[in-house]
Amino acid sequence: MGRKALEIAGLPVETLVEELNRAYADEWLAFYQYWVAAQLAAGRAAGPVAQELKRIAAEELEHAEELARRIIQLGGRPLGHPRLWLEQSNCGYSEPPANPKDLEKMIQDTVHAERCAIEVYNRLANLTHGKDHATYHLVRHILDEELEHEDTFENML
Repeated sequence: MGRKALEIAGLPVETLVEELNRAYADEWLAFYQYWVAAQLAAGRAAGPVAQELKRIAAEELEHAEELARRIIQLGGRPLGHPRLWLEQSNCGYSEPPANPKDLEKMIQDTVHAERCAIEVYNRLANLTHGKDHATYHLVRHILDEELEHEDTFENML
């Protein structure tokens, strides 16, 4: 990251990179949770549920890519091992239910994950507001999408 960019960041870059890496871990875990659930979903309503899980999983992967780019721009390094994702995530991982027909449980787990993500990105937006405009813009963009995801999954219940 350039000297002027560091100067205008307005907060310790190491702290910001650490927080972004935690969100990066959350995105990878959400991607995997939703993708696996989509593969396993069974029963009468499984088609539409799986379709939404796959669509939103792709958006979660996009968020991970966006966060990785910003972490690198800040002079950091994205978490390099999947073990670290679980260890450093804010939101953790919910394994799909043992019964693949329990679509309600799958959806409840995604609602929980989205609510956690909303809290994370709201906190990051507050942390960067008026300080690091590039990161603020990114986390607001992701926050908006996480709000849409929560609404989508809530409506499925």
